[in-house]
Amino acid sequence: MSESAVIKQKDNKFDFRKFANKYGIMVILLLMVIGMSLLTPAFYNPRNLINIVRQVSVIGTIAFGVTLIIITGGIDLSSGSTLALVGVIVANYASPEGSIFLAIVMGIIVGGICGFINGGTLATTGIPPFIATLGMFTAARGAALLYSGGRPISNLSDSFLVIGGGSVGFIPIPVILFLTMGFLTHVLLKKTKLGKYIYAIGGNEQAAMVCGINVKKVKILIYTYAGMMSAVAGIILTSRVSSGNPTAGIGYELDAIASTVIGGTSLTGGIGTIGGTIVGALIIGVLNNGLSLLGVSPYWQQVIKGGIIVGAVVLDVYKHKKK
Repeated sequence: MSESAVIKQKDNKFDFRKFANKYGIMVILLLMVIGMSLLTPAFYNPRNLINIVRQVSVIGTIAFGVTLIIITGGIDLSSGSTLALVGVIVANYASPEGSIFLAIVMGIIVGGICGFINGGTLATTGIPPFIATLGMFTAARGAALLYSGGRPISNLSDSFLVIGGGSVGFIPIPVILFLTMGFLTHVLLKKTKLGKYIYAIGGNEQAAMVCGINVKKVKILIYTYAGMMSAVAGIILTSRVSSGNPTAGIGYELDAIASTVIGGTSLTGGIGTIGGTIVGALIIGVLNNGLSLLGVSPYWQQVIKGGIIVGAVVLDVYKHKKK
């Protein structure tokens, strides 16, 4: 057999590790859907499946911003509190006498400011992202409680409620917004110079600085973007539940991080995709919905979810050791 034939034969040989790295997460999602459908027939109902995606839209939208941050090697613990702060502000402006446009603009601005403070603090002081965003985690929640007096703000206009409760055909508007935000973030990450800088910083921050990348500026931009994604999620949630609640979004930051990590984004930075994050968010959604239909205690659901997150991180560490 000639040398070229041997090389061709090697190229055609099925590489299980390569397949698992590329499509493993999608196979896991498919197996979970099949397994839940067999365990409970109510799961495989078109209305229930659409409901899963609708519920995932809030966590998934937050996770898009979190993905960019984690690719740079950072972390964001403030997204749930930012969502709550945006929610009460938007609810105050979205009353029947108020302006929907102004409510949305104010929400996006407030979310962006929270993210800008996160990015600016860690970029200029050099403190770890964990500490910087932990401060915003507490401050934004406190600001939401002060702004609302500790009570939910309701009496929203019917037009605003369409954002969370309306649909185009059979597709809910939250799902359309979720996919739109995902597409925009994918384009930013894969088709722009900023996206290349994000991967470069996550791969080797010192090398990125030597190459002339303004690391501080990039970090401020992506944390601001993540804050705006939390704001979009806050607007969707406020409209869906018909009120702005200062205690909303507790634990959402962990679900967003879990969606990102399960979707294949490396906590050590430099690796990650928006497509993976969408699949990761769907896995969290399928898990929550399926376990609820099976009557599993919410406490056990937390334990199971925690185990899956730890498993995803261990797998990520193992893959890096192999490389």
